[in-house]
Amino acid sequence: MNSFGRLFRVELFGESHGPAVGAIIDGCPPGLSLSAEDFEADMARRRAGAAGTTPRRESDQVCILSGIQGGFSTGSPICISIPNKDTRSSDYDQFRAIPRPGHADFTSMKKYSGFSDPRGSGHFSGRVTAGLVAAGVIAKKILSFAEFSTLVRSGRKGESLDELVAEAVARGDSVGAVVEVVVRGLPVGLGEPFFDACESVLAHILFAVPAVRALEFGDGFAAAGMFGSEHNDPIIDASGKTSKNGAGGINGGISNGNDLVLRVAVKPASSIARAQRSYDFSRNTMTELIIEGRHDACIALRSAVVIEAATAIGLADLYLIDRGLYLRDTENPWRKA
Repeated sequence: MNSFGRLFRVELFGESHGPAVGAIIDGCPPGLSLSAEDFEADMARRRAGAAGTTPRRESDQVCILSGIQGGFSTGSPICISIPNKDTRSSDYDQFRAIPRPGHADFTSMKKYSGFSDPRGSGHFSGRVTAGLVAAGVIAKKILSFAEFSTLVRSGRKGESLDELVAEAVARGDSVGAVVEVVVRGLPVGLGEPFFDACESVLAHILFAVPAVRALEFGDGFAAAGMFGSEHNDPIIDASGKTSKNGAGGINGGISNGNDLVLRVAVKPASSIARAQRSYDFSRNTMTELIIEGRHDACIALRSAVVIEAATAIGLADLYLIDRGLYLRDTENPWRKA
């Protein structure tokens, strides 16, 4: 439901216009150095402000309510709360009767018999991913030996994302993009086939991120048009290093020690200023819908750090499953028990 993971378990809570959003992280090993300042860099990457992002301004200040004592994790659940302060709930009143095309307004209304929170899209808002980013910070601390890099690019070959975003803003429209995550330094062995294969676990959490429409590893969809001699990755040394990386760092559902490479397609935001057609449930007729409020022209710009965080959470869970419990000592805080 709202939780993910077996050993490193993350549960998200809150609504877009409620008092706060956040996460409860259970299974974090004791002795991990952690403070509120550790979250600032990634929360800043998710924060609005750049061209093409929402005018809504949230400080995204992380409040640690439990699980940290004296600057270190205690081993008990870590509760992180992120207050909501810049809300305008009246912008969403009309969506009770006229759901936005492409959004969860209709499905959530039906599933929860009209009781779901429509303010700012409630629990279906991208705002809830702030808690996911916070949990990702802890996951990356557990995976401190690995290096994450993330890139956002246009989904249209040969076209500039900056230009497409500018065009979308001018038209009162939105545009999608591709987010690529590369993780270097992972050990061989992460992944528990069959149903907890490395790709399976990552796909599970990545498709939970709002607006994700497709996922590929390595050659991805291009592999469908290749011969085996083109797609296979020759092993060139005893460590398992390969001369190319069509598999994206995973073989048989298990990390192979090469760079993990994945790409996610993020759809255009559903809330756009351009007039759209939708069904008015209060009048039982089609109508023109004009969406007011503050929305992103390209949600992928702020989703990049969310995709990175989700990747880290999935990998941290697999790492703890594979390596078991760790004991803290002065020279190597994470030596195997």
